[in-house]
Amino acid sequence: MSGKRFQRRVEDFVCERCGTEVKGNGYTNHCPKCLWGKHVDVHPGDRAATCLGMMEPVRIEGTTPDYRIIHRCQRCGLERANVVSFTDSAEAIIAVAGIR
Repeated sequence: MSGKRFQRRVEDFVCERCGTEVKGNGYTNHCPKCLWGKHVDVHPGDRAATCLGMMEPVRIEGTTPDYRIIHRCQRCGLERANVVSFTDSAEAIIAVAGIR
């Protein structure tokens, strides 16, 4: 690793949870439709994680406009916070937050 803790990578991917084709913007690390991701990074963008487990959105933290999705790896249990994007599904965010 080069010492940088963040590496911007523009990558498209297909969500392994719901099959949505996701157009990456260099900051995209989860599916905007179902909010699931994949444990691929040690530090954002480095693709150095060997776990490769699915990252489940388990809760929403923060306040407007700085909400974060907390993801938990289903394989190793790592939890990581990710900023909610304007492209993320409002319905999915509400479902994770448990708001009815």
